[in-house]
Amino acid sequence: MDGVTSRILISHAGRDRAWAEWARWHLETAGYTTELDGVDWAPGTNAVEAMDEALRRDNPMLVLLSSAYLDPERLTTDAWTARLAQRRRDPDAKLIPLRIENVDLHSGLWAPIVVPDVFGLSPDEAATILIDAVRRVIDPPPAGTLPTVPPSYPDRTVPAVSGGPRPPGSLPAVWNLARRNPGFTGRDEMLNRLHASLRGGSRVAVQALHGMGGVGKTQLALEYAHRFAGEYDLIWWIPAEQPELIGDHLATLAQKLRLVPAGAVTPDSVEALWDRLRRTDRWLLLFDNAENRDQLAPWLPDGPGHLLITSRDPNWTGVAQAVDVDVFARSESTGLLHKHLPNVSDADADRLAEALGDLPLAVGQAVDLLAETRLPIDTYLHDLGTHAADLMGEGRPPNGYPLPLAATVTLSAGRLCAADPAAGELLYLCARLGPEPVPPDLFTARPDLLPAPLQESARRPVAFGRVMAQLGRYGLARLTDSGPVLHRLVQAVLRDADVDAAGHREVVEELLSAAKPDNGSHPRWWPRWTVLLPHILAADPAATTNLSLRVTANAAVWHLMARGEYGTALPLAEQFYEEWKARFGPDEDSTLISANTLALVYRSVGRYEQARELDQDSLARERRLHGDDHRNTLVSASNLAAVLHELGEYERARDLDQDTLVRRRRLLGDDHNDTLTSARNLAGDLFMLGEYERARELDEDTLARRRRVLGDDHPYTLSSAGGLAADLHALGESERACELEVDTLARRRRVLGDDHPDTRRSAVNLAWGLDTLGRHAEADELRRKFPSET
Repeated sequence: MDGVTSRILISHAGRDRAWAEWARWHLETAGYTTELDGVDWAPGTNAVEAMDEALRRDNPMLVLLSSAYLDPERLTTDAWTARLAQRRRDPDAKLIPLRIENVDLHSGLWAPIVVPDVFGLSPDEAATILIDAVRRVIDPPPAGTLPTVPPSYPDRTVPAVSGGPRPPGSLPAVWNLARRNPGFTGRDEMLNRLHASLRGGSRVAVQALHGMGGVGKTQLALEYAHRFAGEYDLIWWIPAEQPELIGDHLATLAQKLRLVPAGAVTPDSVEALWDRLRRTDRWLLLFDNAENRDQLAPWLPDGPGHLLITSRDPNWTGVAQAVDVDVFARSESTGLLHKHLPNVSDADADRLAEALGDLPLAVGQAVDLLAETRLPIDTYLHDLGTHAADLMGEGRPPNGYPLPLAATVTLSAGRLCAADPAAGELLYLCARLGPEPVPPDLFTARPDLLPAPLQESARRPVAFGRVMAQLGRYGLARLTDSGPVLHRLVQAVLRDADVDAAGHREVVEELLSAAKPDNGSHPRWWPRWTVLLPHILAADPAATTNLSLRVTANAAVWHLMARGEYGTALPLAEQFYEEWKARFGPDEDSTLISANTLALVYRSVGRYEQARELDQDSLARERRLHGDDHRNTLVSASNLAAVLHELGEYERARDLDQDTLVRRRRLLGDDHNDTLTSARNLAGDLFMLGEYERARELDEDTLARRRRVLGDDHPYTLSSAGGLAADLHALGESERACELEVDTLARRRRVLGDDHPDTRRSAVNLAWGLDTLGRHAEADELRRKFPSET
């Protein structure tokens, strides 16, 4: 058997990494070669493909059976079921199962297989069973160079021995960890990455776990220390929130190690401890809740051991390798909910996790409250949406957290405001925006709109960057390259606690209005709209009294329309129109603007009668309020003509478009965008009425003007190009028409993307034109590229 196929593949669940490391050490000590799934694969390896490749080899497979391993939702299920299938086909397929915890194997695929236990035994007994199980399947290899120090036996807690290899599972002789959190769940991948990093060979492996309050930094560090305790001879937990007390904690450790006599002064004790740690390995010091890199750095020892730091501050440059601790993965949130609320449905668990933003502390609080009160999920979610601060402040915090979420947030916010009033103002402004990155230029572009403490900083980029950094340092935001991100529940608590809610809401509305791009239809502005949209919606424009924000919100819907995102635009357009009509009346400016927008969305999704009804009503109101020549009146007239066109009423559409074009030319000039829109629409009416030559003349003129005014790639320019191509086809100039359509399709694909409705419309038109020229193979190829539209 070659070297690859003779390797023992150790298959395990991520949670059981310590067991896998234990088995690996003993097997390699006995001379076998091993491959630890997921660990010995190169960074970036696709785990599914790597496992599939390993299973195709005729290599022995050691399976470490636990409840996590047998979970049908895990990747490991594919591994063991595949090898069992191989075993049924080939009795020589080498499968070596071991039970590492008390899981029931009396039914199902494992029932007929003898599976030895290695848990609940003495370390020597467990190691003997492991090696015997392997030797029953594989001949012992020749002796070679063997490792010298085993990892821990993960199951039993036995006293550490002095000298020589420590028995698997033994706890350090010196440690002061708090009790392991029995409710800890998930995070296996992060814990294993942390383990790999700390063992990465650096002289002192330092990891700084940072993240906002409530993500479980302390619990993650505590679980790491417990899970991998057998690899250390010394583990010491040091509260680091008060830097002036760190020396006392280290002095206590020095006395515990009997390095100094009782009563020795702190500097002497710390120096003695540093000397010991420089000369020994297999130690782990954990500095919990450190607030400041520079204040902690003098207390970090040198030596070959490991350091773990938890902190809300993300800035550990030059001191530690920072590891961002984010919220739960959705599967971890729903797994915790199902574990403690067994009757919750998958759909309700997902709704809860979404509303809680997968924040571990919030999920834990929800579990406690729902288990205690048995409230219906809908009732809980309603209260969460209306009284987040009250709900997140009730009861005792989940195990492992010192305070409920609301208290954690308000305490940190209070400290931030006292230390840096400018950062405090920024925090409360961000709380009224969306739970997405907040672009810094939202504030720096208009510092005159900001509260006084923040204005001066916003005028200086470096100063403003430092103010933003404070939000991360106090664990109230996650800092990204695109701006700070506040968790939605942190935002909800801050909004409820804001003593200047009206003032901050007014500032946010003015900032968003000032940030509105001038042209929502041009693709170059689409990235900016994408950034702003979640914040505009978070400001609740449906309920605002700020006219500028309502206009901005309506423009955002126009942006979605321009992108072809009708499914997103429609409910927003309906909400804005109904809310504004109810609050401000049908004749108010923003109501009429939103009516035009909603009618446009209706027309775009084929709801023509609803569009006609709205457009007719809007045109009548605009004429009564502003007269026949007002710009808003002409917008309504143009919209009504467009829907009449879609309904096949081409003569009425032509007459209305002709009148609107004459008025717009007189009032706005020949090159104004509104004038050119009327010209293109009128050309479309003429085409449908068979007046192809008049349509061609109008489209040629409009296309030339749009190219000059807007550029060759603007969506409106490309609309004119598509109209002219249709005219040319109708006039028998199909070669020229196809040339124009090829160019138009290429530009639309580049500017709008393949999935935009206008791009697909171009593809349909070009395929038809190619067919008319007998170029059927090219037409068929185009239809294959755009199958949903042809």
